[in-house]
Formats: sequence, structure tokens, C-alpha cells
Amino acid sequence: MRLSPPAALLAGCTAVLLLQPAAASATSAPAAASADPSGARRRDFAGGGSTTSLPLPAGHGLAPRGTRPFELLGVGWDGPPDALAGAEVRVRTRDADTGRWSGWHRLEADAEDGPDRAPHGATAPLWTGRGDGVAVDVRPGPAGPPPGLRLELVDPGRGTAAPAVRTRPAGPADPVGGHQAPRPAIVTRAGWGADESLRDQAFEYTGPVREVFVHHTATATDYACGDAPRVIRAIYQYHVKTSGWRDIGYNFLVDRCGTVYEGRAGGVELPVHGAHTLGFNTDSAGVAAIGTYVGDQPPQPLLDGLAAVAAWKLGLTAQPADGRTKLTSGSDASRYPKGTVVDFDAVSGHRDAFNTECPGNALHDRLPALRTAAARLQAP
Repeated sequence: MRLSPPAALLAGCTAVLLLQPAAASATSAPAAASADPSGARRRDFAGGGSTTSLPLPAGHGLAPRGTRPFELLGVGWDGPPDALAGAEVRVRTRDADTGRWSGWHRLEADAEDGPDRAPHGATAPLWTGRGDGVAVDVRPGPAGPPPGLRLELVDPGRGTAAPAVRTRPAGPADPVGGHQAPRPAIVTRAGWGADESLRDQAFEYTGPVREVFVHHTATATDYACGDAPRVIRAIYQYHVKTSGWRDIGYNFLVDRCGTVYEGRAGGVELPVHGAHTLGFNTDSAGVAAIGTYVGDQPPQPLLDGLAAVAAWKLGLTAQPADGRTKLTSGSDASRYPKGTVVDFDAVSGHRDAFNTECPGNALHDRLPALRTAAARLQAP
């Protein structure tokens, strides 16, 4: 099944990094780049993935034009993250299979999502399905267009070859401590085709994980589960190459069939410092449901997968999934001023920590039942 056109923007639910994004590691293989007379610049990655940048001169848009194939897009710039405040950016795309043009879709400036000291800004990305044409309309805000305004087109490619283990099988609960749960099967980064040369080669860790924040990716919900790795690769490329983050922001992702995927690198058992919930990335893990769950109901296998990974991850620190956790806000840009101690459910939604609709009304309404299900998976 081909992925359908976008159900919603990835607005307000893209992952958020609290630290300065690291410069590219000296051990990372640089992507090959090429340019055409129109000023488009393409960077090719292992596994056939690529990002094509189209300049938006003087902050203006683009008339409808053909492009290289892509499946996700967004707009980036060289100014600070809030440089597009008050602006309106709209795009429409041409379906590569049918040749039909979509309606206009608004891109969120997404200034609330990003590193505290980001070197540049980017909109929330939009999943389009396979496209080969684009038009852009930019209406700058009061400050005018930022420098280096550009459209970024992401082709997730076929994924890199995977000599490593593709899936870590399910495992028993660790008998040490209480509230332990079995480890679910987890598709590794090699399994979804991550190009490891893109990310920062160093790992960052936080304190013990005592909180799980649930997100949705705000992409199409009627995808074939076999296409989920393409969605993950596209989000990964955008987070790293367009937004300038160290790696994909989420610690885990779960598809509509309940398959759990490893997100940010560093070890699934370890407290990897993610980039998912501004102000509360410390001592927490971010788990993203692939799809949009504002009105669409999350399938039961998806809920089962979310419960399984939350129960296991919290169990590693003997944290009951139906308990409470106190975290301290690390950013005034979050829902709570920096330094505020907040009492969360151990499994909470992104909106509980940030002013966003994520993870969508339909999924957020299921969190009480999800906490109960996760707690049942944990040993007493």
C-alpha cells in the first residue's frame, strides 16, 4: 500500500533538544552534494536517501515546478528559530503516481521546538507521500524573511544495508527490583535502515528514566506497516540535516501494528538523552506513535506496543507505570517556567508538558487505560 497524502502537519509534536546540537563528528562520512543551475542543492546519503534544498530568494515562494522525488518536506533558514514569527508558509505538492496537485498545506514555523541555542530554524516537517513537484507561498512576518530561506525535500531512500541484528527479540523481565516487565521485541536502527554517518557519533545520557512521554508523529494513519521504516528514515534525516539535531529526537517509535522501533542511538536499555519534550528531556523517554491521532482512533496493537515499551522502560528503574513522577522544568519555553517542579503521571502525553495538541485527543484520551495496561505487565 502506498502511503496516503498527509493527514496533518507534524506541528507541535516534533522532538525537542535542550542542548546545543553538536557539530558533525570527524568520523562521520560527508554526504555527496550536487547543485543544478536553479540553485537546488542535493545531498545524497547511504541507502539511497537524499535531501534537496531549493532556495527561496528574497523570502518569496516558488511557482509550481517539477522536482526530484521526495516524501517529506519543510522550510529551513539561517536565522534564529523565531525568525519566521508571524509569517505564513504554505506548500502544495504533486503526486508522483497520479500527477495530481494537492491543496495548500500550512507549515508551522515551529519556533517552540528546537535546541535552546539552535544555530538556525526550521518549520515542522510535512509528510506528503511520494511527490515529484512542489509550489511554495511565503508571506513574511513583521521582521521580514530570514537569510538563507530554503525548501528542504527529503527522500528517505531504501535504507542502508543491515549487517547488524535487525530486531532484538523479546526478553524476560529483570528479576532485580519491583515493577519489572518483559522487554518487547525492538526493531534496531539497522532494521529500519538508519544511515549512522548522519548522526553525531557521540552519545548523551540523562539520569534514570522515571517518565515516559507519549507523542504522535502527525503523519498518515492508513500506512502499510511495512512502510513505517520509510517514515522513520525521513523524520531522522529532517531532524539531523534540516533542524541540526544530534539524531532523531524520539527514543522509541511504535507503528499501527504494534511494532516497536529503536529511536535515538545509544542503547535501548540505557537512559539516552532524547529530544522530544522541551524542558523535560532529562530523566525521561519519548515514545512516538506513528500516525495522527487527533480524530482517528489508535489501533489496539499500537496501544499494546506503547504499553509494552513504557512498562519495560519504566521497570528498569522500578517505576510503576501507573504511578507519579516529579520532574523539574529545564526551560521557560515549556508549559512550566524553568525550575518548576511538576508532578506528572509516569506515562504522560506531550501536551501535559508543553502547549501542543500532541499526541492528539484520541490518543491522549486512551492514556489512563494505557497506564493501567502497562502496570499489569509489570511484576508486583
